[in-house]
Amino acid sequence: MKKNLYKFLAGNEYPGRGIVIGMFPDGEKAMIAYWIMGRSPNSRNRVFEAIPGGIRTVAADPAKMEDPHLIIYNPVLTIHETTIVTNGDQTDTVYRFIRDGLYPGYSFEAALATRLFEDDAPNYTPRISGVVDMRLGGYKLNILKTCEGNPASVQRQTFDYPQPVAGEGHFISTYQKNGAPIPSFAGEPMRVAIDQNDPNELAGKIWESLNEDNKVSLFVRAITLATGDYEDVILNKYTVVEG
Repeated sequence: MKKNLYKFLAGNEYPGRGIVIGMFPDGEKAMIAYWIMGRSPNSRNRVFEAIPGGIRTVAADPAKMEDPHLIIYNPVLTIHETTIVTNGDQTDTVYRFIRDGLYPGYSFEAALATRLFEDDAPNYTPRISGVVDMRLGGYKLNILKTCEGNPASVQRQTFDYPQPVAGEGHFISTYQKNGAPIPSFAGEPMRVAIDQNDPNELAGKIWESLNEDNKVSLFVRAITLATGDYEDVILNKYTVVEG
């Protein structure tokens, strides 16, 4: 059963970073959404900035950046006919494996097999990742996490959706909800309804649903499958402080 993404997010104070991939209702465009949230000043001190083919995170106020580790990375990159979206520098790992032709057809899984969850004890934040075929709309999602917070045990789970359905997608996040430590996402990605054909409208509804205190930035991409062209939307809560 498809769930209402907006209601879920509105009722969840802190799902952390999240990825949604699916198909717009018209069946002609694939969609990607990625957002970041933050509880600490360092996590909140960020914006998404457009780069060729994707986005990067940058400090809103460089003078207040305490530690760029796990904070500054490329969330979205595009290579050939694939869009990559992740919550960390594993974006670059997946990009390299695809670029170098390593493990054709399984570059995504092979790249993530070389990575672990984040080293931010006691949370050990999962690494969540996705790839989208910009010709067919098929996509994969992956999560790297501990076994119930045990850093000696890693779990790598990949979910493959080669035949997407118009008007629906799948959502995965780093956390289930707020906590101390924060519980990692568990189970299969959530099947959600995609009710907008306009990426700006979709971005606005997701943005409005995210917790006002904790939301930081949101990215939405609409990919026209017939051509591979795409339109990106970026929303930032904070603005860059000019030096």
